[in-house]
Amino acid sequence: MNPAARVLLLGGTGEARALAAVLTGEQIPVISSLAGRVRNPRLPVGEVRVGGFGGVDGLADWLRDNEIRAVVDATHPFAAQITANAHAACTRTGVPLLRLARPAWQPGPDDRWFSVPDIGAAATAVAERGGRVFLTTGRQDAGAFAGISDAWFLIRVVDPPAGPLPPHRGILSSRGPYDLDGERALLAEHRIDVLVTKNSGGELTRAKLAAAADAGIDVVMVQRPPEPDDLARVDSVAAAADWVRGA
Repeated sequence: MNPAARVLLLGGTGEARALAAVLTGEQIPVISSLAGRVRNPRLPVGEVRVGGFGGVDGLADWLRDNEIRAVVDATHPFAAQITANAHAACTRTGVPLLRLARPAWQPGPDDRWFSVPDIGAAATAVAERGGRVFLTTGRQDAGAFAGISDAWFLIRVVDPPAGPLPPHRGILSSRGPYDLDGERALLAEHRIDVLVTKNSGGELTRAKLAAAADAGIDVVMVQRPPEPDDLARVDSVAAAADWVRGA
């Protein structure tokens, strides 16, 4: 194995940035790849590339051409397509692959969660409930709620959503982390009845769940998409760094 061969870190998450910092600090050659879907993203330390690879074939070719010795998929838990592509490309090329994904949130005794399998089911649940909805699923999913006219939406996004949107809405552009007091105040100010979110896990946006529980607000929780059964997985930066050292 070429000692200068790099590790490809599929990133865009806080865990990815933390892992890039650890590996770079240990002089392990690493290149972080971002999808480029967020304007002005938080960049990790070290070498960075932005943009897609061109599907499985393009990623497999890129791994070979760039002498990649290992891949860590530290993308968002809902980035199902890149996870599937990475699995297929690494299987094809024989490059070791690790999935780093933060643990999912778990409901507590005061939570009022209604779990749904996907964003379409979330839209159906909201259409049945109506009311005032705090939508925090990201700008790419806002269009799924565009046909709902019997509810008002507060749509919180990092970048402005494009495409069809619900007719009754307000847009809140902001980026976490969020604290409990701020989330409580937001829910009260907008008289929110229902929170819609994805089970992303992590601490960055967890406060909205605690605020909803305190206020007795229903939460429509979109569960994570399935991933390949044979993926090697860890849920901490420390475990991922140990794996890279031994790869």
